[in-house]
Amino acid sequence: MPIDWNRTLREGAIAGGWASVLSTAALLWAGRRQARATVTPVNAVSHWFWGDSALREHRTRFSHTLPGYLIHHGASVFWAAVSAAARDARGPAPRENWNQVCRRAAITSAAACYVDFRLTPRRFTPGFEHHLSRPALATVYAAFGVGLAIGTAIVLRKDLSGPQR
Repeated sequence: MPIDWNRTLREGAIAGGWASVLSTAALLWAGRRQARATVTPVNAVSHWFWGDSALREHRTRFSHTLPGYLIHHGASVFWAAVSAAARDARGPAPRENWNQVCRRAAITSAAACYVDFRLTPRRFTPGFEHHLSRPALATVYAAFGVGLAIGTAIVLRKDLSGPQR
């Protein structure tokens, strides 16, 4: 069955946006508790561009904080779209219930974590792992999963209610 790319990209944008915002909130919370500054974990993501010097940036800076957030947001949208495409590739779009949405979000979050820390070259890991404990990382990925579930439920509810007038 072909994938409905319009639906997949819409779900990716909405669910990925929720996942990005909630996991960024978790990053900021963890940064406040465990790093030198609240934005340190977000800045660390910009090591994609700036190398290891970004891991030592503890101030809110346009050059580090904005790219760090945009990379994180883009990755969140990517994973949400992958999750939606995987569901749609199995056949006609099923009417998922909340438990199924949560299970798929948890699987997607676990897959993203595994890929981020086991399969990705060091230069393209999230970077925030250099500042946060494993429990804090688990909290970030859990927040990511919750955001995916909320965003997916919003998309599915809109799809099930039909076109808006």
